[in-house]
Amino acid sequence: MISIYNTLNRTKEAFAPIRKKHVGIYLCGPTVYDNAHLGHGRSAVAFDIIRRYFIYKGYKVNFISNYTDIDDKMINHAVEKKIRVSELAELVIPHYVKDYSNLNVLPATKHPRATDYVPQIIELIKQLEDQGATYELEDGIYFNIKTFPDYGKLSNQNIDDLQMGARVDVNKEKKNPQDFALWKKEKPGEPSWDSPWGKGRPGWHIECSAMSMDILGETFDIHAGGADLVFPHHDCEIAQSECATNKPFAHYWMHNGFININKEKMSKSLGNFITLKDLFKEYSGDVIRFLYLQTHYRSPINFSSDLLEQSVNTLQRIHDFVRTLENIQNPGTLHPLVQKEIDTLLATFKERMDDDFDTPEALAALFEFIKAVYVLHKRSPLTTNDAKEILGALRSIDEVFAVIFTKEKETLSDELMHLIGNREKAREEKDWETSDKIRETLKKKGVIVEDTPEGTVWKKTN
Repeated sequence: MISIYNTLNRTKEAFAPIRKKHVGIYLCGPTVYDNAHLGHGRSAVAFDIIRRYFIYKGYKVNFISNYTDIDDKMINHAVEKKIRVSELAELVIPHYVKDYSNLNVLPATKHPRATDYVPQIIELIKQLEDQGATYELEDGIYFNIKTFPDYGKLSNQNIDDLQMGARVDVNKEKKNPQDFALWKKEKPGEPSWDSPWGKGRPGWHIECSAMSMDILGETFDIHAGGADLVFPHHDCEIAQSECATNKPFAHYWMHNGFININKEKMSKSLGNFITLKDLFKEYSGDVIRFLYLQTHYRSPINFSSDLLEQSVNTLQRIHDFVRTLENIQNPGTLHPLVQKEIDTLLATFKERMDDDFDTPEALAALFEFIKAVYVLHKRSPLTTNDAKEILGALRSIDEVFAVIFTKEKETLSDELMHLIGNREKAREEKDWETSDKIRETLKKKGVIVEDTPEGTVWKKTN
């Protein structure tokens, strides 16, 4: 039984899907005005792991993650670049696709764009208007939070105590300081659409409500996003959605923790953000993904170069273990103690992941397993059947982690493979001088060779 920490109730709850063995997940995606940074990657990987684990447990997952392609940031950045907002989106979205692919994040079932859902957004605003929850000012249509008494229930704040948050429109004419724009009236040079209230464009919060409900239904299983979205974005989504439908919006609310740089939350406003594109110049996507996995998705990550290097070295231990197993050529039957360790690993993996997707503890179980297998191997060499069963268990786990089996396997050039072959021949002929020279040549070309009882294995350096 999977348990999930529900931000709405601030407690872990047993997951009960609306439809048996089906789960609908909506993840608030990026505003595509600039390149993805570490924070975007953290959210993408966190919920990719969660999605993958649901699949591992036999669920059919409808995973929706949007692109916000119209809002103030999009407009301002397009002006800076002297291009249209739509052109900016077309330039930036492919970079997100590439970066997330490098992180081995599965493509969403659907990636809706806000600009494709303007008719649905208008219909939702009309529903709110019919409920008496809106009012019109000179610059747009606003939601009156006093018409939804539970406003702020996700962030656990009372209306009177609420602090003004990011993207809550500042307008002295509003009835309440936290009232937010549903529809912004046209301004010169901005994209606009026809509506019952004149030409204009959607507010930020209404976009996600319209997209998620159109695709997943008025009530769905899980709404996800970064912790910075709890207030005001997700509080506003709940208010407008539940006011319009008189139904619960999402049953479970899940939020990933911040990325901290020098103990401060990473953000563009502070100028301390690190783009994924820049990181990929020095580190593989596997390393960055593994870095995220080592911290529970709800906890902050205190990012540093030391943490990156630790991830490189720790992940290498896993890849070395896999290569050792792949090179075993020792006929024989499966050892009962090996099977016992496999059973323990898989049981512990499920137990830890069932408990709110606890990847650090699941990884700890993996490393305990690796240690135990090496001990068994030292006492009595593993057989090919032992290796086959262990690799099968690791592949099962890697359906979720997606870091255990390196994508670098068998990607050396013919030249490098020829050098490795020449070195093996030199060793057979006990020509140690030639063997050492070839080793150094390979090292300079970014390949380290190791001699094991099962033969020569190689690995690329990061």
